[in-house]
Amino acid sequence: MKKKIIIAGAGPAGLTFAYELLKKSKKYDVIILEESNDIGGISKTVKYKGNRIDIGGHRFFTKSDEVNKIWNEILPIQGKPSKDDIKLKRKINLNNDGPDPEKEDKVLLKRNRISRILFCNKFYDYPISLKFETIKNMGFFRTMICGLSYVKSCVFKKHETNLENFYINRFGKKLYSLFFEDYTAKVWGRSPKEIDASWGAQRVKGISIRKVIGNALSKIFKIKNKDVETSLIEEFTYPKYGPGFLYEEMANKIVDMGGTIIKNSKVIKVNTKKNKVTDIIALENNEEVTYKCNYFISSMPLKDLIEDMDAPKKVTSIASNLPYRDFITFGILAKKLKIQNKTEIKTINNIIPDTWIYVQDRTIKMGRIQVFNNWSPYMVKDYKKTVWIGLEYFCNENSEFWNMSKKKGIEFAINELVKIGFVDKKDVIDATRIKVKKAYPAYFDSYKDINKVIKYINTFDNLYCIGRNGQHRYNNMDHSMLTAIKAVDSILNNTKKSEIWNVNVEQDYHEENK
Repeated sequence: MKKKIIIAGAGPAGLTFAYELLKKSKKYDVIILEESNDIGGISKTVKYKGNRIDIGGHRFFTKSDEVNKIWNEILPIQGKPSKDDIKLKRKINLNNDGPDPEKEDKVLLKRNRISRILFCNKFYDYPISLKFETIKNMGFFRTMICGLSYVKSCVFKKHETNLENFYINRFGKKLYSLFFEDYTAKVWGRSPKEIDASWGAQRVKGISIRKVIGNALSKIFKIKNKDVETSLIEEFTYPKYGPGFLYEEMANKIVDMGGTIIKNSKVIKVNTKKNKVTDIIALENNEEVTYKCNYFISSMPLKDLIEDMDAPKKVTSIASNLPYRDFITFGILAKKLKIQNKTEIKTINNIIPDTWIYVQDRTIKMGRIQVFNNWSPYMVKDYKKTVWIGLEYFCNENSEFWNMSKKKGIEFAINELVKIGFVDKKDVIDATRIKVKKAYPAYFDSYKDINKVIKYINTFDNLYCIGRNGQHRYNNMDHSMLTAIKAVDSILNNTKKSEIWNVNVEQDYHEENK
């Protein structure tokens, strides 16, 4: 008789677990319970009147061979030019025997990584680069102050008791105050002084002025840099129709291999006996459905998991106070952009070439801007005549901004876009709003005691927590997939569960090959 495995969540982690397990073994019945009606979690792609929105922006780049292999199994890399490659006569390294994106949908496009910071109405590379334009925009005096500040930070190291000290040690106090302090507070709603340094250790552990200088020198002298950081990469792949399309295809393959995916199924109770999970109760169509299981794989928020268990009061208290940051995206369709492309990079209709823009302005609530035309022209219904952009806001569920009516929220977002000189209001054609709860696990409040929650979870032999929310860890998409791969390995080969929790906690960035 096959052993039963229940997975909570059809995001990258939950889907990867099911996909890898079913590929490697026929001994298991796998059921995925997905609370929403969507596939892909926060990596889903939302469709709106023929246009597609990527929630949060997801570059497909990793130095993990295992993750790359999965992505390329689902969607091969393009072998022919895409429509914008053709129109712009762009030279790219195509994959031999890869699909033609003009004829096939199951394809990963090769994209140039262009992300910049909009600060004081001027563009800066993200991360900050050392080139003439940067010095020109900052001014010679300010550049010198930043340099001296960095030298001081190298001599007088701060104890990394919080995120502020983490940043200052790597960039100096002046650059920190210019490019990190306000933006970090905007994202998390807290001062970096209140945020645990481990957030920086996981997200920007390899980025520093030293790395930026090294990367710049390697370009000048044409030296191959094997240790290039994820935030410094210049090329990535991206699904023709957005990340959600890849995970929808993965879901189809899971079903073809015998797996089951049940949407609109919310886990409300996790029953245990001694050191094992015995069954899961889910709410489906207002009815409680019980699923017995030999293993339970949870990618649901750690907070919710503990709430559904009969955990000790101390553990429940810590978990219930684990903080999250919620997320709102406004999709804005415009005839054209007011902001000009002053780069040498060619684009369709000469729009700015960025995929992401970080808005560093204390008077603006908006955090980032996505230009979907540059992620993939196939994300836009009429990419020749319109520009489709996403405005990203970080907030808390049930805050005033969260509860604002859709009409007022859209008006607010458009007005901010006009204020920073991005568009003329008369050129806005249409707009929509998308809310995402618990998008970003946060590193403050009871997070300092999270190891007590992890210790409790690990007392259950057949319970595995994977993914960003499953581990309350601000993982990249590939890290979430790696936790799932490690969990499969633990079940099939009896490897230690600690290896799952150790993904993305090293001092060297986990996306580097060793």
